[in-house]
Amino acid sequence: MLQPKTKVALSGLVLTFVAGCAAMPGNGPDSATVLEFADASSSVETPTLGYDYALVDITSDKIPFVTQDVDQASASFGVSSDVIPEIRLGVGDIIQLTVFESEAGGLFIPREAGVRPGNFVELPPQEIGRNGRITVPYAGELTAAGQTPETLEANVESRLEGLAIEPQVTVTMLERNFARASVIGAVEEPGKYVVRTGGDRILDFISIAGGITSEDHSTFVSFTRGGSAVTIPYETLTGNPRENIYVAPGDTINVTSEAKKFYVFGASGVGEYDFNEAQIDLRAALSQAAGLNDGAADPSQVLIYRTEHREALNAMGVDTTNLKSADEAAIPTVYRADFRKPDSFFMASNFQVRDGDMVYVTNARAVELGKFFNVIRTVTGNSVAIDADFNTLTR
Repeated sequence: MLQPKTKVALSGLVLTFVAGCAAMPGNGPDSATVLEFADASSSVETPTLGYDYALVDITSDKIPFVTQDVDQASASFGVSSDVIPEIRLGVGDIIQLTVFESEAGGLFIPREAGVRPGNFVELPPQEIGRNGRITVPYAGELTAAGQTPETLEANVESRLEGLAIEPQVTVTMLERNFARASVIGAVEEPGKYVVRTGGDRILDFISIAGGITSEDHSTFVSFTRGGSAVTIPYETLTGNPRENIYVAPGDTINVTSEAKKFYVFGASGVGEYDFNEAQIDLRAALSQAAGLNDGAADPSQVLIYRTEHREALNAMGVDTTNLKSADEAAIPTVYRADFRKPDSFFMASNFQVRDGDMVYVTNARAVELGKFFNVIRTVTGNSVAIDADFNTLTR
């Protein structure tokens, strides 16, 4: 035990040390100097920074209500995977019309046609113009854009009725330029690709574009049709055939890479970590950050900072009536995990870390007190230890 005189001397030394801290060397101006010379100030002296937040102890009855980044079950493009879009003619398509007559001597087949093979004539190829129309001899100008080949054939036949002998018309697609869909983003060969009449699905188009360039778990696919866009994880697309829908002309497939990260501060060190998989639980996250430091961490105070849905907090039994937030649906929340409990391993395995979470491992009280006495030791040369109750000082 320290002798009374030693204790008095130590107390005096502490007071002297604290009072003289301002005189000790330092890098740059201290906080008092910064405040003293400020022309305007918005400094805060209150214990918090003015945010309302909820504190939730992680227990087995609350884990089912903790939200995750993406609800795999509900992520959906919302389109039937069985319907093949109808491919219609459009501006820029190059087509060729062939006109058949039942016998020679008609509008297109001369009487001396017996010396030529077949009773048909192929009209020159033509591109559907910007106005969406084409021109057919003796039939005039017709609308082609937005028509199916079968509809256009019938329209031309109708115009030629009474001019040609029992005319029949076929439309051949020479170059399809309108019925294309775009694949952009994190693929090997972004571009516009033709939508085939037989039907191509989203994964077909991604494959045609050379495949994705990022890891499956960090890849997302955004599908845009008619001005409406829906994004789902790539692993959901590959794992659920119902989401691998048929692509229609004008659709856009945007493949993005969004590596999810979490951050660790405190007794486990400081670092930014990638998920390296679709989901990561608290146990794996702490392991990735070198775990809890036996000599520094307080295992009962592992904190996870995030925003949580108000509805989820209410479902956990948290009264959020008086909690105000810039986004009324999202509440700043601190989850607290106690790793002293014997069943904490199961808790940590079931708690899913979210993208952007900040995990803070607090220092044990003995560590904070130890830092203080380390300073004392450097001044006095005495080795000071702290007992388990933080009451007794021994040399």
